[in-house]
Amino acid sequence: MSQKLEIRAFFFNAKTDYLPYYKNFTIAIDDDATAKDMLVKIQEQNENFSFPKQKLLMKINGLVVEAKQPVSSLVERFGRSLQVDPVNSYRSNDGLKINDNDFLESFELLAPYASDADLKYYKTLYALHYASETEKFNRDYIGDAILVLAHRMITAGSEYTDDILETLTSVHSGLLDCEYENNLFNAQDHTAAIDELKAMVKPPQEPSLLEQLVSRFMKKTDEEVEAPAPKEAVTIENIEDKQIAYYAGLVTDKNDVISQMIKDIGANEISFARSTKLSGLGIVEDSKKLALMKAGATILDAFDSGAEVLIVEDEAVLDLFKSNFSEIQKVMGREILGFEFISVSDFIAQASAIEA
Repeated sequence: MSQKLEIRAFFFNAKTDYLPYYKNFTIAIDDDATAKDMLVKIQEQNENFSFPKQKLLMKINGLVVEAKQPVSSLVERFGRSLQVDPVNSYRSNDGLKINDNDFLESFELLAPYASDADLKYYKTLYALHYASETEKFNRDYIGDAILVLAHRMITAGSEYTDDILETLTSVHSGLLDCEYENNLFNAQDHTAAIDELKAMVKPPQEPSLLEQLVSRFMKKTDEEVEAPAPKEAVTIENIEDKQIAYYAGLVTDKNDVISQMIKDIGANEISFARSTKLSGLGIVEDSKKLALMKAGATILDAFDSGAEVLIVEDEAVLDLFKSNFSEIQKVMGREILGFEFISVSDFIAQASAIEA
């Protein structure tokens, strides 16, 4: 049995093209076909469509996909409308063929401390390297793969731990720029490994003896401690007439509920691509400009998609957006006028009152 796919495919030849472009294809493909088979079908229709025969990776609808991935699984997740890109468009030489020198250049950072077995393991992380989210904001980023290798080397007892950590943090864009996100079709979560590396670089500071003594003598009794003032609820004027987007971040179980509440008050929900991406909260202390770039990318994605109000799930992220809003606009080089934020709890309270 076969199925019909609508595909938007990336084209670029560094020798003849000034800018990349896309062409649309309709292909029929068997249910047991792979991602590579799909590319072959496109090439049959246009011989200028190019892809590597070895180390074949691609991005499909924004996620990194390997050659052997069944098309049926792609359709199950994305539907029958697919966009095919190189894993790194900036490094494309010819279609999906890229200059991948950066992959081994990153390994060279740790090569003085690595074994042949380490190199062999690193080569299995090729897809992970090109799935790095941070690279979208800083092309000099060393990649998530080298960080995962470093964690493996250190936890295996490397005698060069201090040198490895120094290397990862002394480069222009390294460990402290990483806010790990999974951009692989077949998910891999390396958050714990990245966090452990950061803890090695920045261990928690124990208070000095003087600080402990001052704290002890200045500490108020329970009776003296004042309860924090209740936070004033935020409401959006005429919210039912606004275009509303919901930024869920890592929360995955509220989308349907919030969507229904937006619908119930008569407002229009706006979808945007970065609604489930991270926005810099995890790196704001170590790499503030990069954090604000990520925050700005999220806000502008919602704004440019037509939203007037952004519901924000995480209170800490909401504070990041609001307290740095002027600086975010400067970093992004854009004015974002007439845009309002509301926490998910305040939205639920306001929506419930409207429905009542």
